[in-house]
This record gives sequence, structure tokens and C-alpha cells, in this order.
Amino acid sequence: MSQVFEFAGENDFCPGGPIYTNPKEPSLFLSLGLPVDVYFPSRKRSRISAPFVFTEERFEQKKQASIEVLPDECLFEIFRRLPGGEERSACACVSKRWLILLSSICRDELCSQNRSAVKNTEVKSKIEDEEIEGDGCLSRSLEGKKATDIRLAAIVVGTANSGGLGKLFIRGSNSSRGVTKVGLRAIARGCPSLKVLSLWNLPSVGDEGLSEIANGCHMLEKLDLSQCPAITDKGLLAIAKNCINLTDLVLESCSNIGNEGLQAVGQYCTNLKSISITNCPGVGDQGIAALVSSASNVLTKLKLQSLNITDVSLAVVGHYGKAVTDLVLTSLPNVSERGFWVMGNGQGLHKLKSLTVTSCLGVTDIGLEAVGKGCPSLKQFCLHKCAFLSDNGLVSFAKAAEKLESLQLEECHRITLLGFFGSLLNCGANLKAISLVNCFGIRDLKLDLPQLSPCNSLRSLSIRNCPGFGDGSLALLGNLCPQLRNVELSGLQGITDAGFLSVLENCEAGLVKVNLSGCINLSDKVVGVMTEQHGWTLEMLNLDGCKRITDASLVAIAENCFLLYDLDVSKCATTDSGIAAMARSQQLCLQVLSVSGCSMISDKSLPALVKLGQTLLGLNLQHCNAISSSTVDILVERLWRCDILL
Repeated sequence: MSQVFEFAGENDFCPGGPIYTNPKEPSLFLSLGLPVDVYFPSRKRSRISAPFVFTEERFEQKKQASIEVLPDECLFEIFRRLPGGEERSACACVSKRWLILLSSICRDELCSQNRSAVKNTEVKSKIEDEEIEGDGCLSRSLEGKKATDIRLAAIVVGTANSGGLGKLFIRGSNSSRGVTKVGLRAIARGCPSLKVLSLWNLPSVGDEGLSEIANGCHMLEKLDLSQCPAITDKGLLAIAKNCINLTDLVLESCSNIGNEGLQAVGQYCTNLKSISITNCPGVGDQGIAALVSSASNVLTKLKLQSLNITDVSLAVVGHYGKAVTDLVLTSLPNVSERGFWVMGNGQGLHKLKSLTVTSCLGVTDIGLEAVGKGCPSLKQFCLHKCAFLSDNGLVSFAKAAEKLESLQLEECHRITLLGFFGSLLNCGANLKAISLVNCFGIRDLKLDLPQLSPCNSLRSLSIRNCPGFGDGSLALLGNLCPQLRNVELSGLQGITDAGFLSVLENCEAGLVKVNLSGCINLSDKVVGVMTEQHGWTLEMLNLDGCKRITDASLVAIAENCFLLYDLDVSKCATTDSGIAAMARSQQLCLQVLSVSGCSMISDKSLPALVKLGQTLLGLNLQHCNAISSSTVDILVERLWRCDILL
């Protein structure tokens, strides 16, 4: 052994001589186990990164020290001392643990020397944010599987140095690791500038998460809670107390929110401008009364749907809705005729401009007449599925609503042609649009009306799926409405060329939009006359399902229509010749063309479709079985800027 220690030469352990004067110094030996002794002098330590452990079978290097061994408290102190947002964003990419810690740091918790840097970064990025977002607030949306707490934490860190998060929309949630109070706590602590929050279908979000938002986001203005069953009045109370700037509130299918929460909102949030409450069984008259009465001077939009409210709520709306301009009432089974009568006579809806009533059994002739008299500024009125309304009530309403501009009736089966024409003649000089949809009480009658002054204000006529509407009714409409611009006659199998020609002959203003889909008894004659008389104004034409329309109509369109940009001839009797005729036109500049279901259009139309494609943005070739896949491939390649439906 002594010879080993005194060895000197080219391969000496320490060139130049022995390592130690006393090479057998016992302290220079490190005993690591019974089988082996390792010589380990301090002078040679720089050559070894860490001590090795030798065993009979293997050796193992001792683990190096890591920052991960630090507790969260220490890392928190390190992170809040980082100089800027870029450094924090970089650290957030290291691990989920670091990301969560960084997202939990409030702006007030940053070290004072770093706050000025944060402000400078925000000012610098403000111009860029305004260019991207328009209003200086960043907007983020998470849907389905992407909606997790980790992604919310990433949003917090990512938007902190870019102007701050202003709008957050969460739709659905990850089934295994969805959004919880942890994610909302991160938003609350890191996004104090949040103004718009929408939570949809989040069963794991409850009062604690909403309370975090309330405590951290005092600038919140719009709140949308839909299908959040775990949120109760307690969470809504926290929002009411801490977010007094709330202007828009939407509650939908929140089964545990009731009157107490709405009363708190009414007490603290006096700036509410829009309220929408749908399918919340715990909400009753007390909650609605508190909301509407507290915001009497500012509330402009109100929607009540599928609620257990009574006539009392409508009475409150009629009295306190002094600023309401838009009102929607849907599926209110406990509201009777008296409720609508009291609402109309409450003298509070003088500013109401738009009213929509759907599936309310309380809408009767008496109640509707009172609404017409009590809403002198009403311009738009929509009635859906009101089974007890008759012609008398509709005519009385039309007489009272002198400023009415738009009237829409859907599934009101007690309304007949007498009520329809009566309302048309009594609505005054402001009526611009009238619509009948699925009204089975409409029956074609031979009405001998006296000579009446025409309704020159009407510009739009829409009659859809009213099987009893025929040529007689259409001819009468043509005589009464000479200034029509938009005509929709959809699914009316009872009208023929004779009926629609009367409309064309009496129309003094040029037609702009015409929808005749499903009118199976119309032929090329109608299209020929329409294009000759109105081709200089016609922009949209829908002939979907008109089986008697052939290539002759396409030729007429190609020759006479200069402004037409949207044409639908789906399921018509058109062939390759008709497509070729349109392609030869010098003035036709179609942007949207639909030939879906035209079985006689084949590969021969390829050159014509390519030429039309110079201006096309949309082409529908669905169910065109005579067009091969190779032709489709060529069209997709050549018409690269056109969306093709196959």
C-alpha cells in the first residue's frame, strides 16, 4: 500500500509528487461500508460532482438539490419579486404547481419596486390591445374539455401584463377535471378588471366560487349564470353586495336561486339595465317585484320565462317599468287575463317599443287591447302560441297601437283572414312589416271589401306554412300593398301563378328579396314576369322546391337580373343548359348559388360553374348525384375562395 501512495510519474494521481507527506493518514480514508474503503482527500474534491456509493451490484449518485423542495410560501415570495410580466409568464411554463402559485398573486401583493414596471408594461401594451380587442379589454372563452382550472390559471398569468382580462365566457366543463372554485379564485385574484362573466353548464361551481369573484372583481357589470345548480341565493347575495356596478343579469335554469337572492340584487344593484330570468323555479313575485321596483328609472330590458309568477309581477312591471323598452314574456302559466289587463293599465310602459309574448294563456282580447292602449310607443309586437286571442282582440290592439311598425303572429290559430286584414288596415301609417307563421285558422275567403286606401307604408310581407292561404288572399294583398320590397311566401301550396302575378302587377316599388320556397304550383311564367319587371332591383331569389321551375327561368334571370347576388334553385327542374346560360351572362355576378338536389346537373356544367365561380363565395352542390367526385375535386381546386357544400 505504501508503494501506491508514494507513486509518482506521468500517471500519478497528483502529478509532481506524493499527495500527502504522511500518506497513511487515517483521516484520508472514507469508510462507506464493510466491503469497500474509498480514498477521498479534500484536495481532489473538485474532480467529483457528488459522492458515490458502491455496493456489490450497483452504485447510485446522490440527488442534487432542487428548487422544487421549497415550500409554496417560499416560492410565492420569489415569484412576487419577479421584475415583470414576461418573467412571470416564463416561470408559469415550468410546472402546474408554479402556474397555480403565480395565478394566486394579486397585484397588490407584488413588491413595490415591481409595480411601476407592471404599469409601464400595461401602458405599452394598451395600444396593441386596443387594436386587437377594440375596447382595451381582453376577451377569453373556454368550452367543453378546455374548461379547466389550469387553463383559467394560464389565462390569469397570460393577460396580467396585456391590459387585463375584461370578458370571460365558460361554456361547459371538463367531466373529469372541470372548473371549480379554484379556477374562479385565480380569476378573482388576478383579474380585478373583469367586467363580463358568463358561466354555462358548470355543475361543480357553487357559492364559494361565485363569492371569490364577488370579492375580487368589483368592476363586474354583466353576469350570466346558466345551468349552475350549485349556486344559491348566498352566492348571488355576495355578488349584490360587492358588485354594485352590475347592469346586466342573466339567470337560466339555476334551480337553487330564489327570491332572497333577487331581493339582494334589487337592494344593492340599483343600476340594472337588463334582466333575464328563465326557468328558475324558486323565483316568485317577491323577487321580481324587488328587482323591477328598485331599478325603475334605469331598467330597459326585461325577460321573464318559465317562472312561477302571477298577475302581481305583471302589475309591478306595468307600474314600475317606466324605462323599459324591450319586454319578453314567455311560458307564464299562472298569469291570467287580469295580469295583462293590469299591466296595460299601469301607466308605466309608455317607453315600451318591443313586446314579445309566447305561450301565455292570459293573452285574451281584453288583455291585449289594454296592452295596446297602455303602450303608446310600441313599434314591434310578436305573438307566439296564444290560443285564446281572436280577430276582435287583434283588431282592437291594432287600432290602439298607432306607432306599430312590425307585427308577427305565429301559431295563433284563432286568427282568420278577417283579423289579419283588419289589423293591416287599422295599424296606421307606420306599419312596415307583417308576418304570419303556422296560423292554421287562415282560410282563403272571397272578401268583398269596399274601396280602401292602400297601405303604402308596408315594405315586408312574410307568410309561411299557412296552408289555407291562397290566390284570393294574395290578390287582395297585392291591391292593398303596392310598396312591397321584401316578399316571403314559403310553403304555400295553395298559390298559383295567377295569385302571385297580381302582386307583381300591383307592386310599384321594385322587389329586392323574394322567397317562394315550397310553392310547388309556381312556374317559369312567374319568374319571367318578375325578372322583367323587377330585375333591376332584385337581389335575392329563393325558388327552393319549386318543381315546375326549369331552365327557362335561369335564362330569364341571366338576361334581366343585374343586382342578383343570391340564387337558390334547389330541387328544381334545372339542367346543365340553365347553368350554361347563367355562365354566358355578362352582367350576372352571383355570390351565392344553391343547386342542391338538382339531379339533372352533371359534369357537363364544370366549365360553367368554374366561370360562375369567379364571383362566387358560396356554392351548394349537395345531393347532386350526377356530378362525379373528380369534378368536385377540380371545383374545390379552382374555386379556392368559394365555400362549397357537398
